[in-house]
Amino acid sequence: MTTTTEFGRAVRRWRDRVSPASAGLPAGGPRRAAGLRREELALLAGISVDYVTRLEQGRAAHPSAQVVEALARALRLPPDERAHLYRLAGLVPPGPDTVPQYIPPSVRRLLDRLAGTPVAVFDAAWTLLLANQPYAALMGDPSGRRGHERNHVWRHFAGPGGRARQSPGERRAFEEALVADLRTTVSRYPADLGLRRLVADLRAASGRFAELWESGIVGRHEAARKTIGHPRVGPLELDCDVLTVAGGDLRVMVYSAEPGTADAEKLSLITVLGTQTPTG
Repeated sequence: MTTTTEFGRAVRRWRDRVSPASAGLPAGGPRRAAGLRREELALLAGISVDYVTRLEQGRAAHPSAQVVEALARALRLPPDERAHLYRLAGLVPPGPDTVPQYIPPSVRRLLDRLAGTPVAVFDAAWTLLLANQPYAALMGDPSGRRGHERNHVWRHFAGPGGRARQSPGERRAFEEALVADLRTTVSRYPADLGLRRLVADLRAASGRFAELWESGIVGRHEAARKTIGHPRVGPLELDCDVLTVAGGDLRVMVYSAEPGTADAEKLSLITVLGTQTPTG
């Protein structure tokens, strides 16, 4: 049996043991098996159904580290199985010198308990790892984003940006904090090649990022009040708190509104509307 075939068998075996409910998905009617369907795994991992099919059938070789990590997260693999999946792909499992992207069960349980609150999990380089449906409804559906497009710093300086609205002064302070935070992460993980590539690409793509990077600022990005411009309900003022997971260097971003306010009503409406787009 080839390593490629065994990789596909492992993905299929682990897919069968993950229930839609545990992955935050609706059951979706009668099922032949209790586990995830291929299209559900593809959605959770942010890859195409065709690629999942080819991987499981042993027709796709050498998946990238990004794909393997996405599959490991979607399948909720513990550290030993995650490392095994990397080896089956012919890759070296991430070590302590790379930015951690493993989401422990305790963090997943936290997201499950906050099912009605916009929550997203980022790694220390501000790459989006996981977002619940209320977050996707509030900030835009991230499921189709690939590569650098999943990185918060890249989207701000070199991508389409987001829905947050800032005054010029707020924008300057935000950019300084974001770059300072990324520099701190680089100093903590100097051997991470993906992180170094992100910084190099940012410096080439954004003069503003390059200017701030050259300034040598170091620090942490702390969230505060934010104005979000939502296309369906208009602007709303929200508290944005960033919680750091001890030992895993993850950032859990949580949006909330003061109870009883118009912003709280708008946030509840956004959660109901979901990511649907208006028609007609």
